[in-house]
Amino acid sequence: MQKISRLMAREIQIDEALKNIVSLVVEFMQCDSCLLYLLNEKDLVLCASNHPRPDMIGRVKLKLGEGLTGWVARERRLLSLSREAYLDPRFKLFADLPEDTYEAFLSAPVLLGNRVAGVINVQHREAHFHTGGEMELLTTVGEQVGCLVALAFADTGSFRTSDVLDRLMSTVRRV
Repeated sequence: MQKISRLMAREIQIDEALKNIVSLVVEFMQCDSCLLYLLNEKDLVLCASNHPRPDMIGRVKLKLGEGLTGWVARERRLLSLSREAYLDPRFKLFADLPEDTYEAFLSAPVLLGNRVAGVINVQHREAHFHTGGEMELLTTVGEQVGCLVALAFADTGSFRTSDVLDRLMSTVRRV
């Protein structure tokens, strides 16, 4: 979590930060695959993977509610399947993604405030029971990625502490 927070605090390109986050998730969760999708209007677009194939990044897309990933985005809920994820009725096969043959699947929404900004998936080649700690970790990463996306669109060059304090104090004065 500390490493992801440091990515958020640095001036770094969003694509590079997302690649780093995916790598960190694979390292900490000891999984075989991590895929990160971000919402672009009504489509979830693959933006980062630990097995990056340039022809897949930005081209693999799902609608809200489509496949396991789309279901997580639509429902704004964590999803854990410990075996045979590809047999779930919500599953959608992408022939070009080898991860679609993996057994275990854990997915969490990427949240930006009260809205879904994307989905992060973790997969294991073999059956794998996801612990409560793993579920909490991926949920927290999803929240951090949402903050990172918000920061990517913020104009940090014009950030002034006095503006934040003015906004905070105006809220306090109303109470």
